[in-house]
Amino acid sequence: MTIVEKILANRSNKPQVKPGDNIWVDVDILMTHDVCGPGTMGIFKGNFGEKAKVWDKEKIVLIPDHYIFTKDKYAMRNIEYVTKFAKEQEIKHFYEPFTDDYKGVCHVALAEEGHNKPGDVLFGTDSHTCTSGAFGQFASGIGNTDAGFIMGTGKLWVRVPESIKFQFEGKFPSYIMGKDVVLQTIGDIGFDGATYRCMEYGGQAISGLNMEERMTICNMAIEAGGKCGIIAADEVTKKYLEERGVTEYEVHNSDTDAVYHSVHTYDASKVVPVVAKPYSPGNVEPAENLSHIEVTRSYIGSCTGGKTTDFIAAAKILKGEKVKIETFIVPATKNVERNFETITIGGETLREIFENAGCKIGPPSCAACLGGPKDTFGRTHADEVVISTTNRNFHGRMGSMDSKVYLASPFTAAASALTGKITDPRKYISKIEVEIDG
Repeated sequence: MTIVEKILANRSNKPQVKPGDNIWVDVDILMTHDVCGPGTMGIFKGNFGEKAKVWDKEKIVLIPDHYIFTKDKYAMRNIEYVTKFAKEQEIKHFYEPFTDDYKGVCHVALAEEGHNKPGDVLFGTDSHTCTSGAFGQFASGIGNTDAGFIMGTGKLWVRVPESIKFQFEGKFPSYIMGKDVVLQTIGDIGFDGATYRCMEYGGQAISGLNMEERMTICNMAIEAGGKCGIIAADEVTKKYLEERGVTEYEVHNSDTDAVYHSVHTYDASKVVPVVAKPYSPGNVEPAENLSHIEVTRSYIGSCTGGKTTDFIAAAKILKGEKVKIETFIVPATKNVERNFETITIGGETLREIFENAGCKIGPPSCAACLGGPKDTFGRTHADEVVISTTNRNFHGRMGSMDSKVYLASPFTAAASALTGKITDPRKYISKIEVEIDG
């Protein structure tokens, strides 16, 4: 069996499962937020009763993160609703906005707060829940109806997905990030090439990546239609979890004779910086071919590109420089934001580097990744052309239907901010290879 098949067999109390099997799965974690939370909670109450209790108040993780820093009355109403529900139900892991408990973007906060464990089954009312597959767990996005059912029962009826294997042999060059890796694979199979399949990443090059880069890769499995993305847990995973006090979990690895839908093998040393052009994450082309395209804004943030390592990468490019276009910096979480003050390159903190370069820094949240109310930080309002570390570039994704979004790595987004055109970050190779202080 594959990793995913082993996890689902374990959580359905079966010795073996195969793709296409329909099974009842015991859920370890249900995550929801301010956008889908009210709908989920309404469905739960409508079907289980107004005074019903959730199946396990310690296994529901409630992380409001999407529309937080806005004056929009509907966004505030959602936050009020989930807050009331969390307190009524005594939800243990409720990260309340506008308090010291607020964390930021759910997918990054799940990892930082120790909710991701190898071998677990995690469902979330957000398509990018697949981010957590970086920890060797089955993690998938679901709708409000399924989430409402889990909320009441702790179970879900699941069809076992096929798996596609992406094997990266060798070592990635210093200018390659997880975003380049996942965009390349999506470009190769198409935006629907993994529909209801698991995208399993492996090989020496993947093993050499830190957890945040692995999260970026698994994050965008859904952009190829994937049910989940997954990377086997290893010593890198173990170290990350130990730092957060997580020591009890079960590691699964795919068998050597596991059956895959298809296998794609890459020489990691030959991967180049790539960009996804409007209006599809699968519309991928090498960055070096797009140097003629002018951009008016650079956006570095989101669950895909707003983690600490993403900002270290951007800071390496931006240090000692001035941006030529509007550049928005949005840390995914409060923890990432704190790192802006403590991580230094050449004696300057990340915050100092961004401010000295002329960037605009916003508060931790999803912000403009999915548009949002008109007062959302970094949102597009006209015909902006954005180079962004976010995950989708459909019409209107970042606000305005007239804007265009090009998806890229933090290296590429930062390099492009300095030139006003899509820029291959290899132009700044000497800066990329600089080590952070300490």
